[in-house]
This record gives sequence, structure tokens and C-alpha cells, in this order.
Amino acid sequence: SMNHLKKKLISGLLILVPVIMTYVVLSWFFYKVDGLLQPVVSKSIGRDMPGLGFLVLLIIIYVTGMLGENFIGKRIINLMGAGILKAPVVGTIYSSAKQLIESFSGGENSSFKHVVLIEYPRKGVWTVGFLTGTTVDENENALSIVYIPTAPTPNSGWVAIIPSGEVYYTDLSVSNAMRLVLSGGIMSPDKIGQGDGPNAKRETNN
Repeated sequence: SMNHLKKKLISGLLILVPVIMTYVVLSWFFYKVDGLLQPVVSKSIGRDMPGLGFLVLLIIIYVTGMLGENFIGKRIINLMGAGILKAPVVGTIYSSAKQLIESFSGGENSSFKHVVLIEYPRKGVWTVGFLTGTTVDENENALSIVYIPTAPTPNSGWVAIIPSGEVYYTDLSVSNAMRLVLSGGIMSPDKIGQGDGPNAKRETNN
């Protein structure tokens, strides 16, 4: 019957669509990354070898990670970073990207001071954000600068400047909040409690 056929087709789609989407995303990522070094590798060995550029990049990342944990390696990387920072335009891009990555790691150098919630896109709906700073308007009213990450690629988020009284501070750590965002909400905490913001409660304008 038509109902039987329709039901089976829907069931098949529900099974296959996630598989196809996973394949498309992984294929795109693989060929984009592979394409970064493939031309250089191909010229070196005289022929194309799909996947070799990806493998070389993994080796470079691994070696860089090892250098980053070594005293001399750290000095070299810091000197290179300092040199890039002095370059016009490039230095600004590098500095911003470096700060963003460090913030996502939740380490000591993180620019994310607190994990917060703001009511967006409408009243009664809450969005996870990271407090990055505070400022005031022309009337000395407190404003909060909040980075709003997008799921599942938090580096493509946006910045909101909102009245500080509309910011709710949570007890979530940056790493737990990042897991929540990266998983699209699947890896959610059992409880989101009130955190210790500047006033230990929701900020209010004085």
C-alpha cells in the first residue's frame, strides 16, 4: 500500500541522511585539508597521492605539539609568534585568532571570563554566551560584551553588547559550555546553577 511504501521510505531516509551528511562533511574536510599541502607534496615526489597532504599536515601538527611542550621549542614558537604580531594586518588577524583559540581551550589565558545566559532570540528563550568584557554607555550605564558561539562551529559566532542587567551568570566552566555548544546540546549539564559574576547575581544597573 502507499502508506506502507511511504513509511518505509521515511524510515530509510532517517537512517541514510545522517550517514550521507557525515560522509559529505568528512569528505569536504578531508579534501580541503589535503589540498593545503597536496601541491607541495606532489611536486616533491613527482605525482599525486590523495591523502598524503592530509597525512603530512597531521605530522606537522604533531611535531608542533611536541615543540610546544619543549622549553627550546616554546622559545622558538614564541619568537615566531612575536614576529608575526609585528607584521601589519597579518599581526592583527593572528592575534585575534590566537586569543579566540586560547579562549576556547578554557586555559589561564582565556578571554572568556564567565559563561553567561542571555535572553535571545526572544523573551523566555536563553542562549549560551561568554562574557569577554564590560563597558559603559554615554550615561554611564553598565554594558556587557558577550561572545555568542554558534553550534557546532563556535569560532563563527558573533558579539553582542547588551545591558549588564540582562546578563545571567552561570556556574558552568568554559570547557563544559564548549561541550554543550559543540555537541549541539546533546552533552548538556544535569543542572545549570547561578554563578559568581561581579555581583554574584544578575547584574543590575546602578
